[in-house]
Amino acid sequence: MSAGRRQARRGAFFVLYQWDVTGQPLGSLYEGELDEYALELAEGVAGRAAELDAAISAAATDWPAERLGVVERNVLRIALYELDEGLVPVEVAIDEAVRLAKRYATEDAAKLINGILGRIVRERAA
Repeated sequence: MSAGRRQARRGAFFVLYQWDVTGQPLGSLYEGELDEYALELAEGVAGRAAELDAAISAAATDWPAERLGVVERNVLRIALYELDEGLVPVEVAIDEAVRLAKRYATEDAAKLINGILGRIVRERAA
């Protein structure tokens, strides 16, 4: 995965984190500072947040989306959006989600993310 796309994913994550915590309109949080991929991710995820949260909750019965921390929830939203839109292969979506969780949360959060995404991928493949 290129550093450019990885950096764009981080930018989208930060904007989504702020959006989720503050409830401010998404556009007011980035003011032209995001590249095209980051903007697509942030707007796509925000537009489908309820749908993505439902998929997360269905796959993580012990950790529904509303019970996850803001970091974990938005990392999962980004990965699911990328998978749903066919923007990256499954392996890349999972690897990048785990990488974001480790960087901005904890090793345990990364394991939780890996488990939830793995379950979603397996259920979709079945």
